[in-house]
Amino acid sequence: MIRGCIFDLDGTLLNTLGALTYTTNLVMEYFGLRRIDEAHIRQFVGDGYKLLMERSLRFAGDETLEHYEESLTVYTDYFAQYCMYQVKPYDGIPELLESMKARGLRIAVLSNKPHARTVENIETIFGRGYFDRIYGEQPGVPKKPDPAGVNRILREWKIEPDECLYLGDTNTDMQTGLGAGLITVGAAWGFRGREELEAFHPCFVADSPSEVLDKIVRNDYS
Repeated sequence: MIRGCIFDLDGTLLNTLGALTYTTNLVMEYFGLRRIDEAHIRQFVGDGYKLLMERSLRFAGDETLEHYEESLTVYTDYFAQYCMYQVKPYDGIPELLESMKARGLRIAVLSNKPHARTVENIETIFGRGYFDRIYGEQPGVPKKPDPAGVNRILREWKIEPDECLYLGDTNTDMQTGLGAGLITVGAAWGFRGREELEAFHPCFVADSPSEVLDKIVRNDYS
């Protein structure tokens, strides 16, 4: 039986693509570079804002990354203002979370988004104290797919990897969950889609949060 679930944030719990695209394009505009469409931002996110800036600058024409170091500060400043822009939970996520909590499962968020913005996203949408743990990118803790963040939560909860689900929407998430030995689930409703997720052979890939709930009810994760 599972006792907890660790969720990715962007593309899994919340649709944050509007905020990420808007903020990234403010940075591109700041440096006089061309705008980037949502389809490409969707592919650039998931590995933290530093790689988002590197990928975006190259795509927008700064192939030598002349503006890279400054872009990190500019992005951080803009994102502090606009990280909630158009952010909303995916259909079925509130019901999935409520059902998990009603069954006594612990729930956590583990994101490569900066920690303060991760907390702001989650607490604005779901309220303070709703999740048992919220962790974004923090100094001294390696980003996903390194399992350090997952292992930290497991230690705090005093549960084993096979007692915990990991739910995410990107290749980084699949590597994270599988690498830590968790029951790893792909969220095909997110930023990347089923093909990318299935390539890593997670326990299963769900097209909707209701499918995840059905698996929990039946205690069948195949």
